[in-house]
Amino acid sequence: MPSIDINCDMGESYGAWNMGADAQIMPLISSANVACGFHGGDPATIRTTVKLALDHGVAIGAHPSLPDLQGFGRRAMKISPQDLYDLVLYQAGAVEAFARAAGARLHHVKCHGALYNMAANDEGLAAALARAVRDLGGSIMLYALSNSRMMEIGKQSGLRVAGEVFADRGYAEDGTLAPRGSPGAMIEDAGVAAARALEMVEKRSLKSLSGKPIPVTPDTLCLHGDQPGAVAFAQAIRKAFAEHGINVAAPR
Repeated sequence: MPSIDINCDMGESYGAWNMGADAQIMPLISSANVACGFHGGDPATIRTTVKLALDHGVAIGAHPSLPDLQGFGRRAMKISPQDLYDLVLYQAGAVEAFARAAGARLHHVKCHGALYNMAANDEGLAAALARAVRDLGGSIMLYALSNSRMMEIGKQSGLRVAGEVFADRGYAEDGTLAPRGSPGAMIEDAGVAAARALEMVEKRSLKSLSGKPIPVTPDTLCLHGDQPGAVAFAQAIRKAFAEHGINVAAPR
């Protein structure tokens, strides 16, 4: 039986500001990327999100970002590889501490927003990311854009790496995510997202916005918890997977 992880960006509320429908989405996913406070999230939100994940048997991951609360981590910044290393180690360490305090462990690291896109094919940044995940210790996984340099360098560094694909985002011809705000960058129909998810799992391929086929390594499928209708997307994808005999489980 084919199997894939469904991950979702969670815990992105901040103080009195609420983001996403975490309580409704958590039962539908198998791994959670917990915001670390730099684009969303705060200590109390990290703690409650970790507990919510534990209550539903969901793997706990850290979701580090550029220091950009106002821009929700989606604005690129000029940083060095050492900057990236420090940012990832600092933020992931916070989520790891809350997981450990709850009697769990940190399962993976997945960068957020602009930081993810910057490290996807920049060798220096990808190497710094791999080093940070390795230095966190244990058997922590790296979630990396499928078939990117980030994925390749992570594996070369000896990490366990899960290739990540996106059901709710459009792709450019080079296999990267189309920039937000460009036509077709965001998929707004849950049925379309479910069909794309099936194509990626069953055919290990997807179509770019121009129609070009792109090979993918679909170990984990991302849903964006801040997207309107995220719960409906998760439900549609789970239903499609069940109908096609596709198991949903976090990578081990």
